[in-house]
Amino acid sequence: MMNGTEYVESLKKRKPRIFYRGKLLEAPYEHPALAPHVRTAAMTYDLAAGGEHDDIMTATSSLDGAKISRFTHLFMSPEDLVRKIAMLRLVGRETGTCFQRCVGLDGINAIWSVAYDIDQAKGTQYQRRFREYLLRLQREDLMSAGAMTDPKGDRSLPPWQQADPDLYVRIVGRRPDGIVIRGAKTHITGAANSHEILVMPTLGLPPEGADYAVTCAVPIDAPGLSVVFGRQSNDERKEEEGRFDCGTPYGIVGGESTLIFEDVFVPNERVFMAGEGEFAGALVERFSAWHRANYGGCKGGNADVLLGATALLAEIHGTIKNAIVRDKLTEIVHLVETNFAGAIGSSALGKRLPAGNWLVDPLLANTVKQNVTRFVYQVARLAHDIAGGLLSTLPSDADFQGEEMGGLLVKYFAGKKGFSTEDKRKLCRYIEGMTSVSTLVEALHGAGSPQAQRIVMLRQADVAEKMKQARKVIGLDEGK
Repeated sequence: MMNGTEYVESLKKRKPRIFYRGKLLEAPYEHPALAPHVRTAAMTYDLAAGGEHDDIMTATSSLDGAKISRFTHLFMSPEDLVRKIAMLRLVGRETGTCFQRCVGLDGINAIWSVAYDIDQAKGTQYQRRFREYLLRLQREDLMSAGAMTDPKGDRSLPPWQQADPDLYVRIVGRRPDGIVIRGAKTHITGAANSHEILVMPTLGLPPEGADYAVTCAVPIDAPGLSVVFGRQSNDERKEEEGRFDCGTPYGIVGGESTLIFEDVFVPNERVFMAGEGEFAGALVERFSAWHRANYGGCKGGNADVLLGATALLAEIHGTIKNAIVRDKLTEIVHLVETNFAGAIGSSALGKRLPAGNWLVDPLLANTVKQNVTRFVYQVARLAHDIAGGLLSTLPSDADFQGEEMGGLLVKYFAGKKGFSTEDKRKLCRYIEGMTSVSTLVEALHGAGSPQAQRIVMLRQADVAEKMKQARKVIGLDEGK
């Protein structure tokens, strides 16, 4: 396995086309826009290589018995699912932000399970191909990004009826040695600093949409692939690296990108679905269940840091012993642990898929994500309430460093004795960043919109069975 330094060096050997604010980046992994996200992903490697957290950061490969990063592991038991959630909370605590590797991990498991199903039904060799591909990911300890969401264009129309057929990724050419794909994927977390992109369909597809039923692996520097790194609400502050306004070394959210595939050739050994649209829905549903459960872990870890920062700021303000403030801190704990419990529960109640890996309980997993869409906003509101208006009006670091006003600002923004004005400013900037538009929107729409979870929740709840049970308990006639 690689450590963090080796991971960064491995990225620099790639030659991807990454654009940011209208320019092609010559050294993308050193650019301040990407650097915090690279450092965050590097922490996942250091935690796995360090030995201290082997029980949750590493696993034994089900393919060849080697010690591997859990971020490249198949979920082969409910214990694997529980340890995954524990891993996500640990890394969330260590970085205080999104560490980007969950999507690729869930993509690995979704592709493994559906490739098996296709092979069983159609006599294809997709899982054999994927097994060889996954062995390489594990042995080389590569980071993969899951790419599922398409731009979608007019959402009232299916992909094949769009005015522009490229608004969903599709197969535009078939050759004896592979396929050619065209289109785009957007909102893709960690894509810019991944080694590999796992392309997956975003919805179930009937026969007329077969060209859009494509699952494959594309190297980050594949010819024809361009990456457009997205803006965040703090992106200009990243240019101030080393200054307080920049925030922590790890940035905020996951560095989402838009991926543009301009007739990218994918060799057969990297193709795991090519037209079998009847299996695309299962892939989306399984991926979504695993990914939605994650939020109880990673957001729990992030919230541990946010809670600590908010409590420290209250201590600097001299309000930490106030009963109202303590009650608000308690409410943050309640919201965070409720989500974490749901994630653990969905893992403990998982079921074995035909391919051998385990799926979380879909109802609980979707409930976790539904809660996140609300709870993260409420946690942010409570943090804002406790921290005060300073979060939005704190003068810039340049003012604090200024010759004329700097000393006066340090004087007038002082807090409780024993804490420096710098401490106060650092806490404010962290809370501001982790409760910003970028972080809140990611919590709302990441892993699917709130309505997507509600649709699955109602379907999984089996209301008809509960109606039948109510008839039995209450004593109603079956015909009424």
